[in-house]
Amino acid sequence: MKRQLFLAGISLMLGGMPMLAQDISPVNSVSYEWKSVPIVGGGFVDGIVFHPEAPGVRYCRTDMGGAYRWNAASGQWTPLLDWISLDESNLQGVESIAIDPQNPQNVYIACGTYTSSSNGAILCSYDGGRTFTRVDVPFTMGGNENGRGNGERMMVDPQNGNIIYMGTRLHGLWRSTDKGRSWARVVSFPDVSEKFNPADRAAWGSRGSGIVCIVYDVQGTQDRRGTRDIYVAASLMGRENLFVSHDYGESWQPVGGQPVQYRPTHMVLTGDGQLVLTYGDTPGPSQMEDGGVWKYDIRKDKWTDISPVRLSGGGKAGFGYAAVSVDARNPKHLIASTHSLGGKHGYKSDEMFRTTDGGKSWKPIFKTGYEYDYSKAPYTEVAPLHWMFDIEIDPADAEHAMFTTGFGGWETFNLSAVERGEPVKWSIMSAGIEETVPLELYAPEQGARLISGIGDYGGFTHFDLNRPDPLGSHANPHFGNTNGVTGAWLKQDLIVRVGTLFGHQPGARTISYSEDGGRSWNMCATIPVKKARNGHIAISADGSSWIWTPDRSAAFLTRDKGNSWMSCQGLPENIRVIADKVNPKRFYAVDAIAGLLYSSEDGGATFYTDTLQLAVKTLRRGNDPLTNRRGDPRGGQDRIYSTPGREGDLWIAAYDGLYHSTTRTGFDFRALDKVRTIYAFGFGKAKPGSSYPALYLIGVVNGQYGFFRSDDAAVSWVRINDDAHQYGLVLHICGDMQEYGRVYIGTHGRGIVTGVPHYNFSMQSP
Repeated sequence: MKRQLFLAGISLMLGGMPMLAQDISPVNSVSYEWKSVPIVGGGFVDGIVFHPEAPGVRYCRTDMGGAYRWNAASGQWTPLLDWISLDESNLQGVESIAIDPQNPQNVYIACGTYTSSSNGAILCSYDGGRTFTRVDVPFTMGGNENGRGNGERMMVDPQNGNIIYMGTRLHGLWRSTDKGRSWARVVSFPDVSEKFNPADRAAWGSRGSGIVCIVYDVQGTQDRRGTRDIYVAASLMGRENLFVSHDYGESWQPVGGQPVQYRPTHMVLTGDGQLVLTYGDTPGPSQMEDGGVWKYDIRKDKWTDISPVRLSGGGKAGFGYAAVSVDARNPKHLIASTHSLGGKHGYKSDEMFRTTDGGKSWKPIFKTGYEYDYSKAPYTEVAPLHWMFDIEIDPADAEHAMFTTGFGGWETFNLSAVERGEPVKWSIMSAGIEETVPLELYAPEQGARLISGIGDYGGFTHFDLNRPDPLGSHANPHFGNTNGVTGAWLKQDLIVRVGTLFGHQPGARTISYSEDGGRSWNMCATIPVKKARNGHIAISADGSSWIWTPDRSAAFLTRDKGNSWMSCQGLPENIRVIADKVNPKRFYAVDAIAGLLYSSEDGGATFYTDTLQLAVKTLRRGNDPLTNRRGDPRGGQDRIYSTPGREGDLWIAAYDGLYHSTTRTGFDFRALDKVRTIYAFGFGKAKPGSSYPALYLIGVVNGQYGFFRSDDAAVSWVRINDDAHQYGLVLHICGDMQEYGRVYIGTHGRGIVTGVPHYNFSMQSP
């Protein structure tokens, strides 16, 4: 059944669209303090850079969550790029980091998530990463592309801090001679471009990743002009991939006798003149089928295969090598890591090997024996060892080593224990690093402060906002992505979540519920259709009815906690349904682009359709309506929201504006004239003395982008973030329902951040 609705408050037309005259007065600001809600790690830390001489000075990079500096005083990592704006969000992926060996205050960060974007920059800091000068560069970077664990691609000349080399994926070798302020291509460097067919999906996983490593050979030379001998490795296979210059980078030639049957992944120079390289047949983290570890004696011009796992009979090894590191004080001591070794050649997982004789013999660290301390990130106990694409021995402490993974990384302070046959003890090294992508945030009025749905690692229940969830990610079953999580507003202990299974869990189902506020979980007995997963979940106010719309599916209703399901009548596929937070019989859904509102008054069994007149500007690439671009599809825009404590009080947060209806019978949506663009919307605890919940919004208000709060039902707004706290691409916003003013932001790669007004900030600062 269709009904026509009148959208109140329209005062003018623009391009055939009904629009409102906009108040352009400036938006007031409120000072907020911001901090991460700790999950710890949660994404690929793909590079760690130690200063070679200054103890404790180190940085790390992530593939999509910015860069970090180690803070020895606090014992955790400090984020450096939270100031990146939405428009500049491509800079959140970090391709490489370089520190000046002569001056630890000089650090350079090469930023660019995808080579398809023209928005790339090198950030230059001369005060230890506290402030940066941005330098736009004429080449692109791929911090979240294949080969992102290779490196380092950018290096400062150890004998002349003015000179920096940068190896790119697609545009050759570049050099700066003024501490990063300007860059010029090294035209004499060989053409290392690689031909491939973009339509060949297999080619994307196996193609090279450009210039991946730069090493300066300063042994026995002192030259203020810079380093004469420079080695550069490119991710090429079947052709020469290691090049050297003996004249300060003016001319280049391939190193003779080099292995060309696979691609370099990492390269180090030992103190006794051995250039050691790890290889794989792909750059990784795509699957590897072959690889090796080789060393090149520079003085003798001799190559030697020192691979830890030697196979007889020829053929491909079935795995490759990801990284190598050398003890700065003992050139015979090295560690090397594998990729794709798990389940092969007697190894249960990928392995790290250690040699104390320059590669003549190796000992497997994990197979020999190890201990893990998961306490800083309990969820990692179920995460397998993987993606060790950077391993580092601390130049100041040979017992201290680190390796990276897809959920952060580990460190040990007793590396040599493997030589004694004793367990090497590992603990989480990524405290302070938050690289998750929250896909849904839910803040109940009682119990937990925040319950989250997270990409890759499931979801978490935070009773304590200063500590990781001590129970780890939600279990029974464990999810990879949790795309939907919500609760029954009048029965606060009931929470339901939907997502994708993590790993192989025979018999597990993709919907689970908690009856104790997110502490423990029960798996539903059935799913509505075969392979149902992800999508959206709604629960009636009293918890009696649940509506699940799995991915690419119709909506289904259960009234017995998932023991049985029935189709919802009157709804299109892929629609997100929400529940009224007072009346358990009422559910709603909206298609903002089509201008259709769906509502049910029988607990979700049937829905009526109403036609809206929203001021929607449909953005398309070409004529395909499926490629509409209205913000990130995982974000909080183009959704309908139900106000806590008020029946029939609804908000439509369209990408193009905000609409409000307050009637219990029928709908009278009115456009709010200050809001022009929305990326996320949510509610929070009401201001003391007010009976209406606080509203939170990410978008454009009065022509200004930011995070905003309204204490008077959108009559007025205040900006609550500042230019130092923007977090690039953000997907969700949710106010705390137990503490007025506190808000949660779901970022795309910087985890969950929480803010409170400055005057009632009580959390420990990082």
